[in-house]
Amino acid sequence: MASKVNTSYTLIPNQKCKRTNHQSSYFCNTLDLDPQLLSTLGNFKVLPLEIFHIILRYLSVKDIGMLSMVSKTVSQHIINYISTSSGSRRLLIQNFHDLDLSGTKEESHLLEHYRALGLLFKRCTLLLPTKDRLKYIHKILSEVSCFKFSSCSAPLQCLGLPCYGMFLQTLTAGWDELECHRVYNFLCELTNLSRKMQTVVCNKPGSARKLELRIRLFCRNVLLDHWTQRSDSAFWLTRILKPWPMVNQARLLYIIFGPTSPQDVVPREWLLENNARLLILSGNNICFTFMASKAVNGRAIELARLIVFLALVCEKELYCMDWTVRMMQKVCKVFSAAAERKSFLQSVANAFACVTMEMLQPIMSGERDDDDRGFLNLFHLLHAQANFHKEVLYLTMNASSS
Repeated sequence: MASKVNTSYTLIPNQKCKRTNHQSSYFCNTLDLDPQLLSTLGNFKVLPLEIFHIILRYLSVKDIGMLSMVSKTVSQHIINYISTSSGSRRLLIQNFHDLDLSGTKEESHLLEHYRALGLLFKRCTLLLPTKDRLKYIHKILSEVSCFKFSSCSAPLQCLGLPCYGMFLQTLTAGWDELECHRVYNFLCELTNLSRKMQTVVCNKPGSARKLELRIRLFCRNVLLDHWTQRSDSAFWLTRILKPWPMVNQARLLYIIFGPTSPQDVVPREWLLENNARLLILSGNNICFTFMASKAVNGRAIELARLIVFLALVCEKELYCMDWTVRMMQKVCKVFSAAAERKSFLQSVANAFACVTMEMLQPIMSGERDDDDRGFLNLFHLLHAQANFHKEVLYLTMNASSS
């Protein structure tokens, strides 16, 4: 007598799914069961879907990623598992706000989990076009609110964006530049990143502090910080900066990499000496463009103080002082009238005197650092002033003799 078979569970169906396009067939919830296709399931072909999903629960994310490469059919099964509520809950870990995570093994484990998850998605979507891969991945990850640009209420205490960045870095590693261009464009469209950047670069610094913070965290944690090769970081940084004119590029660099205040990560104003140091390292073209912009916009006093600190940096770093003098001479030509040039040169002389008094004041009042930093700065400034004027005299004498 034949025993009664319990068929209450879901068997792998016999009918073929309708193929409307490549994407729908790939993510179809049913499978073709012709003999050749069944053979790619191996011993799993006799298992109900529920049992197969239970087996996946006992595998690590890395092991599931390895299993997904067995065959397209197995990969489809895994895709279906990821889309289930139980699979999503297990794979999309969201304990990003545990304050005890920072700098601990738990933080490393969470980042490693999303690295493995990125590899799993990379393998499961291998046969799809880039556009379809991104759409599917976004559909799955959209359940995680902390992966969105502005959804997290406590972004400074959240590991969501670093995990998202780790996921994307693993997913896109090895992709060619065209595919990575599409990824960046997809993210920009998804987050409206370009419009947000336009808002901060076209307004006064600090007028949109929260937005500056969000842009900094998104660019650093998602696009830039996880790459080990400088060329990769440079590629993504180029994508961020390329659409903008130079002055806006400088502003974005300041927001993304600039110094931070203790309360939040909104960049605060740099010391003028550090600005001068950055300009020198940026090269002649960028330095001149920056200074000429100040001259054209009537900011001669700011420009004069900058000349002083360019001279100070040259003195400290043993750079040639004639570079500063020749840069000042080049900037002078930007002023259209002789009276403006004369006024600017007078401002430079006044700036040397003012900065000297500013450095001398705390020393005279008895405020001295343990390492005598203030006294050393004054020492370097006086030498810088002497060498600067020496180069000016040389330049004047050479011009008169010729």
